[in-house]
Amino acid sequence: MTISGAQFMPGIELSEVLYEEAVEPILRDAFPGLRYAAARIGSGSEVLGFDTPRSADHEWGPRLEIFLTAEDQTQHGAAVRRTLTERLPKEIRGWPTHFQESDDPLDPVGRMQLTDGPVNHRVDVHDVDGWLTEQLGVRSAGAELTTREWLAMPQQRLAETTGGAVFHDGLGTLTNVRRRLTWYPDQVWRYLLACQWQRISQEEAFVGRCAEVGDDIGSAVVAARQVRDLMRLCLLLERRYAPYSKWLGSAFGQLPAAKSLKPALRGALAATDYRTREAHLCDAYESVAALQNASGLHTPVDPKRRLYHSRPFQVLRAERFAQALAETITDRDLRTLALVGSVDQWADSTDLLNQPQAILAAVHALK
Repeated sequence: MTISGAQFMPGIELSEVLYEEAVEPILRDAFPGLRYAAARIGSGSEVLGFDTPRSADHEWGPRLEIFLTAEDQTQHGAAVRRTLTERLPKEIRGWPTHFQESDDPLDPVGRMQLTDGPVNHRVDVHDVDGWLTEQLGVRSAGAELTTREWLAMPQQRLAETTGGAVFHDGLGTLTNVRRRLTWYPDQVWRYLLACQWQRISQEEAFVGRCAEVGDDIGSAVVAARQVRDLMRLCLLLERRYAPYSKWLGSAFGQLPAAKSLKPALRGALAATDYRTREAHLCDAYESVAALQNASGLHTPVDPKRRLYHSRPFQVLRAERFAQALAETITDRDLRTLALVGSVDQWADSTDLLNQPQAILAAVHALK
C-alpha cells in the first residue's frame, strides 16, 4: 500500500500529535504510573526545523522518543515497544505509523507504508544516560562535562540533542540535560572562536597565491572554504550550533547578520576573477570582524583589510582576532592547547556524525 492524500505538516507538529492522540493514551492505560519523558529529538531534519515535503521519502513521519529511568527501561522497555506495536493507530493525520524497512543494504532506511498487521513504529524507547552515550559519548546525564568532552562533541549532535521539542517530562532529567547542553561554557566558547579565526587566517592569502600561479580553480576553492568558515564563525558568535553541510546555509540564513553578509559571500563564490573574489572576501572579513569586536569579548582589533606582509594580497590578518580572544582564556587546560579547536574544526566527515563509536573514540583520544 502507498500513502495518498496526506497533508504535509512540520514533523515536530506531527510528532506532538502522535504523542497526544496515540502514545500518551496508550501509556496511561497500559502502564499506569510509569514515569517517562516524551520528545522528538536526535536525528532528522524536523528536529532542526528544516524538513520539507521532500523529507517524507525516508525516516520522516510520526516519530517519537520515549525516555524511561534505567531501571524501568530494563523492566518495561520491551513491553512498551511491543504494546505500541500492537495498539498504535495505523496512521496519524493521514501519515502511516508503520515504517517498511528497505531491503537495499546500501540504503538501509525505513519508509512510511500502510499496513494491516502490527506497526513497525518509530517510537524509540531509551533511558537518558544510554541515549546520551550513543548520541554524544557522554556517559551520565548528571556528570559535569570536561573541557575535552565539549571539544569532542560534534555541533550537529549537540544541535540534535538541544533542538526539537519535549512534549512531556515526568523525569526532569531530559529537560535538565538539554538545558546544560544549550551552549558551550564561556571559556570553551572563547577558545572555539579563537580557533575559528585562526582557521580563517591560515588560508586568507592562498586565494591570491593560487591565482598568481595561474590556478584560478584553486583560488575559487579556497575562497569557498573561507566563505564556509565565515558562516560557521557567525553561528559561533550568535551562540548557535552549526549543523552539518546540508543545513549550514539554512541555519546561517536565519542569523541577523545574514542579510547584510550574503551579497559579499555570494560575490566571492560567483566571482570569475581573483581581484573580484578577493574584494568580496575582504568585505565579508571586515563585516564579521566588526561583529566580533561588538561582542565585547576582547579589546577591539582594527577590522580593516591590509596587505599580507610584503605580498600584494589583500587580507584581514585574522590571526590578530585569534590572539585577542586567546588572551582572554583563563582556563588552564585550554591555555595549554594549540588553536586547533573542536572535532568540527579539524574533521568534517559525516561518518563521524553517524557512528557513535567514533565520537567515543574522539572523547577518549582527547583525555
